[in-house]
Amino acid sequence: MITYMDRVVISAAVPTIQKEYGFSLVTMGYIISSFRWGYALFQIPGGWFGDKIGPRRALTLIVGWWSIFTSLTAVAWSSVSMIVIRFLFGMGEAGAFPIATRSLSRWILPAERGFAQGITHAGSRLGAAMTPTLVVLVIANYGWRTAFVGFGMLGVIWAVVWYWYYRNTPAEHSSVGEEELRLITGSLGEAKPKTRPAVPWRIILTSSEIWTLSLMYFCYGYGLAVYLDWFPTYLKEHRGFNLMQMGFYSSLPLLAGVAGDLLGGWISDIWAKRTGNLKLARRGVAVFGFLLAAVAIIPATQTSSPTACVLYSCIAFFGLEITVGVSWAVPLDIGADYAGSVSAVMNTCGNIGGAISPLLLTRLVGAYGWNMPYLVASGLSLIAAALFWRIDASRKIFAE
Repeated sequence: MITYMDRVVISAAVPTIQKEYGFSLVTMGYIISSFRWGYALFQIPGGWFGDKIGPRRALTLIVGWWSIFTSLTAVAWSSVSMIVIRFLFGMGEAGAFPIATRSLSRWILPAERGFAQGITHAGSRLGAAMTPTLVVLVIANYGWRTAFVGFGMLGVIWAVVWYWYYRNTPAEHSSVGEEELRLITGSLGEAKPKTRPAVPWRIILTSSEIWTLSLMYFCYGYGLAVYLDWFPTYLKEHRGFNLMQMGFYSSLPLLAGVAGDLLGGWISDIWAKRTGNLKLARRGVAVFGFLLAAVAIIPATQTSSPTACVLYSCIAFFGLEITVGVSWAVPLDIGADYAGSVSAVMNTCGNIGGAISPLLLTRLVGAYGWNMPYLVASGLSLIAAALFWRIDASRKIFAE
């Protein structure tokens, strides 16, 4: 939740920052894109870092890093300084979800992975949904810089609590009883020794399954970025909402996304448990979600009613987010103890799509208007549905 709060603060603050510094839409595109490039380029190093030193220490360090740079955004004095700070912020956040995925690998049973990932990502979307309204209120009373400092401090507090409470394996945790430990190890096997071999990058990077997964997530990443980074500005500039209305209405699709995150992984797990067909359980839910998003985006852009636009956008983002718990369960399904590195490759491609999004959006808006970036997201959702239909979550990429 804190991860997405920290990254969405700037999207709600865009109009205020533009007004103070006189930044053009293109300049803001570069600033927002700089975070996403840092986030994309350091996914694989972040996933490797978590697999190498374990998620307990790794998450503590990277959350502390990105929280500092969240707060430092408040002291930026120019577009270049803000680009550098946001890039370094993105470097820190890059490891968040790959390492979080790795943190689940020794704790979550196979039949619970979709729902567990759905809960994780529902938390992120809940943070994103809460943030625009909170930021608008903070800006109105204390200025935009206070918002960045405040959200940065939340991450520092979380890092301390995480290091105190979490353990890399159930056997290391004092609160795990013998019965629970037997249940987990009986399903997942014993954790490998700490001196295990290096991450098998050759196998990971030559797997056609992982590249299909990654291309699918590239398509998803573009659509996610369009909503997270630009939907508040879209409502204000194109649909005529004022600042307070923008903060409220831009939160609604993200709240719909929370429901999508929870339902997608839960339905997939139930489907897999009842039928024993993990491949179809993952495919069916994700393909439905992408198709729903692709269809709903079209009336959202074509309606003349601002409130109807928000309603259809809620349906579209709900569909997009149904796919997330399933997408992040697949690295656990096929990657086992190297799920952090597998998910890092997937998320790298997803965030390259997200990094391209701000730069492409500013040009599409200039040439064709504000609806075109969302229509592109509709087309990419169709491609993502076709790609996911080729993914087999039941086929592990590593020998036991």
